Amino acid sequence: MVTLRDRYDARANGLGLLRLGLALAVLVAHAWPLGFGAPNPGQGLTRGQSDLGSLAVDGFFVLSGFLVAASARRGGALRFAWHRFLRIFPGLWVCLIGTAVAAAATGHGGAVAFARANWFGAVHQWGIDTLFLDTPYGRLTRGSVVNGSLWSLVYELLCYAGLTLLVVVGLPRRAPWLVPGLAAAAFLVIAADAAHDPTTPRYRGGLGPFPLLGYVDAQLACYLGFLFLLGASAQLYAHRIPLHPALAGAAAAVLAASLVLGGFFLVGYPALAYLLLYAACTVPPRLHRVGREHDYSYGIYIYAFPIQQLVADLGGAAHGAPAYLALCVPAVLLVAAASWHLVERPALALKHLANPSRKLLLAR
Repeated sequence: MVTLRDRYDARANGLGLLRLGLALAVLVAHAWPLGFGAPNPGQGLTRGQSDLGSLAVDGFFVLSGFLVAASARRGGALRFAWHRFLRIFPGLWVCLIGTAVAAAATGHGGAVAFARANWFGAVHQWGIDTLFLDTPYGRLTRGSVVNGSLWSLVYELLCYAGLTLLVVVGLPRRAPWLVPGLAAAAFLVIAADAAHDPTTPRYRGGLGPFPLLGYVDAQLACYLGFLFLLGASAQLYAHRIPLHPALAGAAAAVLAASLVLGGFFLVGYPALAYLLLYAACTVPPRLHRVGREHDYSYGIYIYAFPIQQLVADLGGAAHGAPAYLALCVPAVLLVAAASWHLVERPALALKHLANPSRKLLLAR
């Protein structure tokens, strides 16, 4: 049977399209709470297990694990960590500084503290003074929330840190079985939760503190880490994973049933991972260029929430969701494109600096 390795081409695939679609799905999902103070779409249909935005975030962790595991196999720990740093922090820092400058210019105090508190990727301060307090979401939460989407970034960074530690000891190449082994351990936790309640994970308290990041939610770390490890395992064992339309159809049925009936975290997670990887290998070739040269997905992720809050604050949601989205989507895409071309891509051009000691030896 044809396997994932047979069908996946690192230079021609649908991962860019999928990442862009998932980022836009989060934007669309946030239109309801940010514009109208309503729940994310799909929450009621899934018995509270998930919604459109959460499902997109889950998909991001699968694809992230798949992509960065390939990078982890190619080079050493320094190179891997440097590449991850360049992909995350320059864009984040410019976003935080820009947000702080805009807030300070409009007379809101605490803008510098906001940027400083969230500088290392973990959100320690959600709001800036009374900024966005009178938006539908501000009235819903009774507080200022400037960039709520950043909550998931700390879990991505923890996944990167864990994989970096594995690279340090050479395990992705010498003992790749450890990655699915860790996924199996996380799955046992999820199975234990599902046995207790198939629709609601147990709250497991805080995990940490981690340097610079502080405490994180242990349940989220386990569940999102499992999705990341699923993607990474698929990369390391692509030669063992069969790809077939019948299996994709079965995965779609399992995913839909788990969302409606329960058990999404237990069986829906693996089904979602399989569907995403199947789609990445089977999208039409003409769509392979989407997101390959110009990846706007991260810019959408870090800028959509504050821009949607701003549009809502200016009354842009007064005429319904379609009109609200028609205002938000072009603005977010424009800023995301600027972030990519002016910040993210120039930062990624510094990848070659990952191993200065080797360059020094060659110069000698």
